[in-house]
Amino acid sequence: MKLSLVVPVYKEEASIPIFLQRVQAVLAPVTADYEIIFSLDPSPDRTEDVILEHRAKDSRVKLLKFSRRFGQPMATLAGLEYSTGEAVIVMDVDMQDPPELIQQMVAKWEEGYDVVLPQRRDRTGEPWIRKFIAAVWYKVLTKIADVKIPPKTGDFRLMSRRVVNELVGLKESHGFLRGMVAVVGFKQVLIPFDRPPRLAGETNYNRFFGSLRIGFNGIFCFSTYSLTLASLFGFLIAGFSFLLMAIYMLYKLMGWEILWGNPTMVILVSFLGGVQLISIGILGEYIGRIYEEVRARPKFIVERKEGFTELPKV
Repeated sequence: MKLSLVVPVYKEEASIPIFLQRVQAVLAPVTADYEIIFSLDPSPDRTEDVILEHRAKDSRVKLLKFSRRFGQPMATLAGLEYSTGEAVIVMDVDMQDPPELIQQMVAKWEEGYDVVLPQRRDRTGEPWIRKFIAAVWYKVLTKIADVKIPPKTGDFRLMSRRVVNELVGLKESHGFLRGMVAVVGFKQVLIPFDRPPRLAGETNYNRFFGSLRIGFNGIFCFSTYSLTLASLFGFLIAGFSFLLMAIYMLYKLMGWEILWGNPTMVILVSFLGGVQLISIGILGEYIGRIYEEVRARPKFIVERKEGFTELPKV
């Protein structure tokens, strides 16, 4: 098996036929030796039936169905674990990861790169506020992360077999693929591209809370800078308190009138309470992730496999 495509899906019955048509046309001149692994979170629509209909026509189309919805990151890791290709490409089915880039990605892999990362130049169809937040988040993550995570990249990427083997051997349970690939390392290259709008259907991804969770995983799983920042806030507030105390003492010694009042007390108490809650929240984020790791629950549970004859490579 030369090439594996891992495609996490959920409620994508409208997108799959178009996706397969374009992908198979792109793969034809590259190699006939490939597999397309659909990692399916149980869907209320006909996504599973559509995949099986195409599998009946082409045995290179394969299906992993999970016992419940584990989410896109875990579905992606499952597909990687069951893949057998010398190179593995992770991509979405909504055509925002253009299949036409596959030939270029494979060419870079054949040049000796272990990780080929398409990098977005433009995010067509997304609101400006989301683009702004994404830009700020990437800048912050680049500054504070313990590993170098290339900006403006998603899960869309090609990885060599040795990268995939190292990746599925990691014990981390958050599934933040961008950071995990950065931890593994190896030789990487970027391919700039303009991201097109979604072709069919509606996104199943919560644009606010989903992005927030991914952002938190990037910040809290790959950096302890937030804890340092909380400590700096504590020292800053302590210094401000001593300064305020010195000012009041000076007023007392000079016999000047000290202005006491409700607004001053309310502002100070609210400010201190806010900082304390933020600090506790930061600690909670880290403790919650420690709790998830310690439980060591399965990252995914496969209910149904179609097209797999061997145990997954680890």
